[in-house]
Amino acid sequence: MWRTWRCLGRGLHTCDKWAHAPKEKVDCVVVGAGVVGLAIARAMAMRGREVLVVESGPTFGTGTSSRNSEVIHAGIYYPANSLKALLCVEGRKSLYSYCEEHNVPHKRIGKIIVATHPSQMSALEAIREKAHKNGVTDLRFMSDTQVFSTEPNLNCVKALWSPSTGIIDSHTYMMCLQADAELHGATFAFNSSVLEGNVSSEGIEMLVCSSEPSTVHDQADENSIILCAKTVINSAGLHATSLARRLRGFPATFVPKSYFARGCYFSLVGLKPPFSHLVYPIPEKGGLGVHVTLDLSGQIRFGPDVEWLDLDSDAIYEHEFDFSVDSKRAEKFYPEIRKYYPALPDGSLKADYSGIRPKLAGPLDPPADFVIQGQRDHGISSLVNLFGIESPGLTASLAIADRVCTMLCEGK
Repeated sequence: MWRTWRCLGRGLHTCDKWAHAPKEKVDCVVVGAGVVGLAIARAMAMRGREVLVVESGPTFGTGTSSRNSEVIHAGIYYPANSLKALLCVEGRKSLYSYCEEHNVPHKRIGKIIVATHPSQMSALEAIREKAHKNGVTDLRFMSDTQVFSTEPNLNCVKALWSPSTGIIDSHTYMMCLQADAELHGATFAFNSSVLEGNVSSEGIEMLVCSSEPSTVHDQADENSIILCAKTVINSAGLHATSLARRLRGFPATFVPKSYFARGCYFSLVGLKPPFSHLVYPIPEKGGLGVHVTLDLSGQIRFGPDVEWLDLDSDAIYEHEFDFSVDSKRAEKFYPEIRKYYPALPDGSLKADYSGIRPKLAGPLDPPADFVIQGQRDHGISSLVNLFGIESPGLTASLAIADRVCTMLCEGK
């Protein structure tokens, strides 16, 4: 039944739905088919669980997973022993192996982190020290002369070279994860939204209906359905905290406050690509700064910037995020990019795309870690929540999946 299920029906978030919707028992439900949800579905299916993935979009990876820099991070910037550090380093190794085994296009092109002013030298030293504590021991310093011989268009006073940083075709990677999951029996329900749920001692009930744009919300909900799941993994990305708040019986004290930061990317047009490696400035609050990324064909784009959005996590649950890019934002990109690429001509940046990061810390707060909650945290054996899975979520995806599986198997 589930293998052919692509649209669950229509309806409003009302009590009447619970009264009329049919029930289906399922073993394991993964909410969200982003890169992390796909990796978890694959890992759970490979461990013999009967897995159903419920995704509000028409296909996998339509949110944050397809709107990022597609970088395989080394694990440089994160606090020692944080989940971001541990899972990035572990996940990076697993991801490179997976790409090689499954022929996922990728390249270890390396990254240059640049100090463009003598005042940034201490920050560069601190980055190297933090990376070393995380087990990233292959960083080495480059003088301005060494940088110039490698990247003649790059301006800096000193730099760090990270040879284990790379790029990946994230779409092909996610496609392979879905194929692996389905090969081991997982099924997918796209265009399907979880409206609310109920936590009980026997598992979790979730009311699911269509999320298609054509849905008329005041129509009858004859095709809505109630899933009665033994296990639920909330990997809903931007909507994860809102979904957790809609689970009756789940303590609200375990749902963190969410913040949202949009990052825009601009592509370089009319010029031969000036760089052959990733180029990153010293990180800024909320992100890693407007950096140089390359796709697998060598095309250059710059970004992301950081734009904090004034959104309420509950209010946006049933609405689309705005991923538009205001071309006027390029005015702020030019001076930032020219700090390390002074030859950037006027008019050479074209608005490309944007992504929105689910954050657990605001613009004035120190960066927050991933939150992966299991029974040991909230006392509910049937539920795992994943909150604030932003960068390096793509790199860490396989390691996150293994961690979730371990939590569920060992009751952590």
